[in-house]
Amino acid sequence: MNVKSFAGKGFLVVALAATLGSSTLTAATAGAWSGDRDEYGQFVGDAGVLDYQVHLPTGYDPSSPTPIMVALHGCGMTGYGINSMKDTTRFDVVANEEDFIVVYPTQTFDRSPQLCWNAIEPAHQRRGSGEPALIAGVTESVIAKYNGDRSNVHVSGASSGAGLAVAMAVTYPDVFATVTSTAGGEYSYDKAQHDLDRVTPDYTASLAVAEMGDRARYVPLLVVQGDRDDVVRPVMAERLTAQWLAIGDALGEPASMIESARVEGQDKYPYTYTRYGDEGGRPSAIESYLVEGMGHVWPGPGTGLFTDAAGIDASRVSWQFAEAHTTPI
Repeated sequence: MNVKSFAGKGFLVVALAATLGSSTLTAATAGAWSGDRDEYGQFVGDAGVLDYQVHLPTGYDPSSPTPIMVALHGCGMTGYGINSMKDTTRFDVVANEEDFIVVYPTQTFDRSPQLCWNAIEPAHQRRGSGEPALIAGVTESVIAKYNGDRSNVHVSGASSGAGLAVAMAVTYPDVFATVTSTAGGEYSYDKAQHDLDRVTPDYTASLAVAEMGDRARYVPLLVVQGDRDDVVRPVMAERLTAQWLAIGDALGEPASMIESARVEGQDKYPYTYTRYGDEGGRPSAIESYLVEGMGHVWPGPGTGLFTDAAGIDASRVSWQFAEAHTTPI
């Protein structure tokens, strides 16, 4: 996934303004009031420091374990400032309706001048180090502070954030119940990017299984991809799906295509929905949406530089997929 090329297309000024406006927040709260609210935190660990925002839904009850969605922005974006993952996805709206917590980590310039996440680099593909350690640390902090439902924690991402979301499913399969990749690529894509014919998804799947180690668990995957995306090409979604099928085979949970259908809607892009699983009635192992005519965006009704309302509502689809799966604890 060539996230570096995406980051360089003039969006750095916007990201700079957003970061300067929001990165000084630490463990302060946005205030106490009825209804939904946002609070802010900062995780400090061996891998560094990471600021984040927590959205608590309207029906939040601290005495009851609450599901969590961790949402990872793409290049040239922030978690909760200008051109944010928060505004792009409007996950808050879905969270208020469905009663789950949303967590928006935000990248820093010292780790990436383009505000990309760095899961394409080997240093950020291992448990206990780099950005996976930071995201896991934020997630554990939110679970502890807000009584998060440990069996119902999910991660989704856009572009470079999708790459990191996939890496989180590999490095912390004991933490995340599902992963959503919108315009993202496979784990360890850096091994394949210069020779896609020779380095197969089966090979990168073997690297993923090795990284999982004795924590290995099949994390269900949702893939959202535009067929006009010239930054993360559709072949990336195909490779990610193939990699995840190979991981399932290696873990003794093989899946095959159950259904595939083209769907048309009024004033919306057509899309092909595909579901992979088994005939035993278990929730889907993989679901994918290939959206015709859509570029490098998060589809849905959000606002920001990288949205397209003519696509599916990826945030609602992501949560619908997530709520069908939990992690054994």
